[in-house]
Amino acid sequence: MKKSIKLIALFLLFQLSALSTFAQDKAQQIEQLLAKYNEYGQFNGSALIAENGKVILKKGFGSANMEWNIPNQPDTKFRLGSISKQFTALLIVKLAEEGKLKLDVPITTYLPDYPKENGDKITIHQLLTHTSGIPNYTSAPNFFKDKARNPYTPAEFVKTFSSLPLEFTPGEKFNYSNSGYFLLGYIIEKISKKTYEQYLQETVFTPLKMVNSGYDHSDVILKNRAAGYEKHGKQIVNAAYLDMSIPYAAGSLYSTVEDLYLWDQALYTNKLLSQKSMESLFKPYIKAWAGFYGYGWSTYEAPNGENSKLNIIEHGGGINGFNTIISRIPADKKLVVLLNNTGGTVLGEMNIAIRAILYNQPFNQPKKSLALDLLDIYNEKGAVKGTETYKKLKNDTSYAVKEGDMNRVGYQLLQDGKKKEAIEVFKINTENFPKSGNAYDSLGEAYLADGDKKSAIVNYKKSVELDPSNEAGKKVLEELSKGKTK
Repeated sequence: MKKSIKLIALFLLFQLSALSTFAQDKAQQIEQLLAKYNEYGQFNGSALIAENGKVILKKGFGSANMEWNIPNQPDTKFRLGSISKQFTALLIVKLAEEGKLKLDVPITTYLPDYPKENGDKITIHQLLTHTSGIPNYTSAPNFFKDKARNPYTPAEFVKTFSSLPLEFTPGEKFNYSNSGYFLLGYIIEKISKKTYEQYLQETVFTPLKMVNSGYDHSDVILKNRAAGYEKHGKQIVNAAYLDMSIPYAAGSLYSTVEDLYLWDQALYTNKLLSQKSMESLFKPYIKAWAGFYGYGWSTYEAPNGENSKLNIIEHGGGINGFNTIISRIPADKKLVVLLNNTGGTVLGEMNIAIRAILYNQPFNQPKKSLALDLLDIYNEKGAVKGTETYKKLKNDTSYAVKEGDMNRVGYQLLQDGKKKEAIEVFKINTENFPKSGNAYDSLGEAYLADGDKKSAIVNYKKSVELDPSNEAGKKVLEELSKGKTK
């Protein structure tokens, strides 16, 4: 009997040792992957990876502050952008659980000053699921030029979009709207009688000991806060200023990869909500993107080998100077958190590769982004030379055409007044991503800026055909048909 016990103990010890070695091997692969993305200028931030609820890697890459050469670390604080929405959603569900609000009643129940013509038709559930029809304020023409730098109270800012016509009948479809989550923050303040920041701190951050998370304020001295940068091709510049009263409950929080691990772990418990309420956050309420949208989270299935699929719960974020993602696989308690402080980058691509490593599946190695090299050519040598260079390099296996990067380069050229060059870049994107509604939308915008309405209409129509949720594209087409667009 004693021998059997000893054998069992030795076997278990061997198994644990093997698992530990296996986890170390995965962590090493992921670290090498992220280091290569950093080398190629596509990741500058912090990462945390967990498996079976245990952290196997947490590490910083690149600089938190480039002026002072201060490196990113696991405790570096990053602006989260739209990852903030999942916290806002939990606060709303908490208030509903406590009987302080109902999710299926008109928002005018809690915001009596909101215009009734629209407010009586919209429920809190529809705000949570981006099905309200309220126009997204960050998509408004000249938003960043006219409003983004100015401070507003929640009441003042709500008035900037509350009287706008709805884009569709509430509940009819999904269309991502920061306006809806801004309103949720305002409702939280009305019901809790506290600021959004105070209520969030008391309800989530303090109980979970998330001491490195909070509402970001530009004027506050915040230890270990990363500076935000943007890429203009290969050049790095300081990100444009954004008053943090603007993103508010839709995107104004900061955190660290370590604190987001604490958040992830709490979502497996009933520390913050009952089991039923917690489950309501992740339900697939409405078809959205490649999957469904819950309350502040997107859900979808991802392939795992030939015959199985994984249920993924995740959300990304983008805000001036920062790009973020948190991806959870509850079945195996796996977690990927990537926080980047050089603007938009390929976090989705990186997340897919990391997931493949975690499940011992093949994955694509990082490649240099062709867009970053092309920007300088288009800028300095013009449209013809830029396109010639693209044709020469597109078959070089060390490069990849990355949709997001090409889109950003196109808009950079458009912003610099190089319309012909921007058109060429956006055309490259439609050639490489023929099923992307966004690629055709961008090309339509560039043609319109260049005065070619006929080509603009063709591409906007193609965009709306590929992406029926593109309300902004539909609006431009409507205005073009009436001859209103210049």
